Amino acid sequence: MPVRNRVKISDILRGYVQRGAPRTGTAIKGLVQLARADREGIDSIGLRVQREAEKHPERVAVRDARRGLSYFALNQLANRWAHWLQQQGVGPGDGVALLMENRVELLAAVIATVKLGAVGGMLNYNQRGEVLTHSIRLVGPKALIVGAECAEALESVDLSAAAPDAPVGWLADGDDAAVPAGALDMDADSATLPAGDPDATADVKAAQPAFYIFTSGTTGMPKAAVMSHNRWLRAASGVGLASLRMRHDDVFYCPLPLYHNNALTLAWGATLAAGAELYIARKFSASRFVDELREADATVFCYIGELCRYLLQQPERPEDRQHRLRAAIGNGLRPELWDAFQQRFAIPHINEFYGASEGNLVFTNSFNVPGSCGFCPLSYAVVAFDHEAEQPVRDARGHMRKVARGEVGLLIAEVSDKAPFDGYTDAKASEKKLLRDVFASGDCWFDTGDLVRDMGLRHIQFIDRVGDTFRWKGENVATTEVERAIDMLDEIDESVVYGVEVPGFDGRAGMAGLLLHEGAEFDGQRVARHLLAELPAYAVPVFVRLMQRVETTGTFKHRKVDLKKAGFDPAACDGEAVYILKDREAGYTPISDDDLKALADGRMRL
Repeated sequence: MPVRNRVKISDILRGYVQRGAPRTGTAIKGLVQLARADREGIDSIGLRVQREAEKHPERVAVRDARRGLSYFALNQLANRWAHWLQQQGVGPGDGVALLMENRVELLAAVIATVKLGAVGGMLNYNQRGEVLTHSIRLVGPKALIVGAECAEALESVDLSAAAPDAPVGWLADGDDAAVPAGALDMDADSATLPAGDPDATADVKAAQPAFYIFTSGTTGMPKAAVMSHNRWLRAASGVGLASLRMRHDDVFYCPLPLYHNNALTLAWGATLAAGAELYIARKFSASRFVDELREADATVFCYIGELCRYLLQQPERPEDRQHRLRAAIGNGLRPELWDAFQQRFAIPHINEFYGASEGNLVFTNSFNVPGSCGFCPLSYAVVAFDHEAEQPVRDARGHMRKVARGEVGLLIAEVSDKAPFDGYTDAKASEKKLLRDVFASGDCWFDTGDLVRDMGLRHIQFIDRVGDTFRWKGENVATTEVERAIDMLDEIDESVVYGVEVPGFDGRAGMAGLLLHEGAEFDGQRVARHLLAELPAYAVPVFVRLMQRVETTGTFKHRKVDLKKAGFDPAACDGEAVYILKDREAGYTPISDDDLKALADGRMRL
């Protein structure tokens, strides 16, 4: 597919026809719900689950490979666990840390938490040690709910520092009945508790926080973005009904982890809004994807760009097109892969979207325009950006300038009553994301930190991240977090971490420029072993460049623009040695011409 820089009316009309049955009534229902949303009124996720259980108790609400629950059964299980949480002292506004892989029980625990007006801290089960301890501390949990499959992750945490007085509710994984010392058997202890809806649910307001979604920022450690009930419910109506046009007979297949907003908000939100069925995969598997999709009898699924690339690399099979799919929703699908992915798997509607966990707006490709993140009715702007200074351009009056249609700039969103900014748990971190006096004195805009192309007709195309965060393997990588881990090594004087483009791969692979201590030698195996122990796998740099000096700007920031352009080819790196991590056991080894060819041809897996 040729990459489109602009959207035309003909693109919208063509996409509308290609997506099949428009389900106009469903779209109107979603728009009406958006118009009637009362941020200050009584409304919540728990209340919506309760109402669905009352109206359609027999409908299947959620399934995984092992079990399924109707809306009635899911609501009752969540209620018992909510009463258990109350016994532990959990109430409105309290944090509950949730550490589990995808399964039915995690969704029930999430519902139990929000029914009390408490806030679910959706922990990334890939984190370990100091990073996971930090995340738990941000939740400030009154209680933790942990799945047995995450025992290793929990053992790496200093609970005395992160949550010294919080009880740990333990949930077995299948037949695993062993409960570790100090933990409570949550399922057994709640078995005799009431299954009725807790009174607290009737008092939860839409403006209250529902979740903490963890996002890597420029501070080096995860930040907890606040997701309110109101914003979650608006996404459910706007994306689930108005854009995806979900109905109760849809089955939404979710292969992404529920700590990811694509899964927790868009997949589950769309499903609940329609009273439909959510099928949760434990983990994504490229080889099992189509089979599991067919087993779920799915009509819709969610993706990230990396997932799509992995699927296209699988051998083609007739089953690829033998399904009930009518739509897919996600972000990061590269324009050059769009047509191949859509045709290979016979998907009528690719609902690419743009949004951020902490953001206050969403673009959604409801008109099925190839290559576009979609349309947004809220107030936003794409402004000129200085790449060297890594900040938006301001004129002599201190105001910003919008780019022309077809040009690339920084995406910003106006903060207003219709589009409030819920921010992070850290007030200082929240303020850093706000831009003031942008076009007029006193106005306030949210800085997305993303470069996009203004495609016209209120559509955008995602281009890249800016600053000290890049995306790899579907996860945000904070460069300062990686630099912190590298700087623990005695032989390293200074490090600079950045993302580089790799042909055929989504996002950017991590690359570390290292300045060795005088007289020190680089031990690629030792460095790799250290980083693999300190960081999540996706954050470990793929490439290392041994630098003679580290250049900085006038304000002592690392000058990364030229480093990113040079990439990992030694010929472009001023003769400095470049290493690659192909084998974790072997560690970093010098990159060869064969390696460069394999990367260029797409034959190497990273």
